[in-house]
Amino acid sequence: MILTTTNSIEGFKISEYKGIVTGVAMNEKKLAMGFSVSKYYKAIQESIDSVKEQAFQRLKDNAKQLNANAIVGIKVEIELTTSNYAMVSVTGTAVHVV
Repeated sequence: MILTTTNSIEGFKISEYKGIVTGVAMNEKKLAMGFSVSKYYKAIQESIDSVKEQAFQRLKDNAKQLNANAIVGIKVEIELTTSNYAMVSVTGTAVHVV
């Protein structure tokens, strides 16, 4: 599966647009501030990295269900909720390229 933030893929031609796909994931563990700001920021970074991978996997799974072999125009949104949960939303257009 080819993933790109651009609207085209060099060397490939989009033969069919399959539809918009999304992958959303949220950390199920609340991040606690504790007494160390550096530990808190490290926990945020690790949480976002993990959640981002889950969101991208869901994005790819949703594109595969549409028989797409690529996703173009990917946008990533990362949010730390007011309750200190990390959430990542990934959206793009599922396409078939040749």
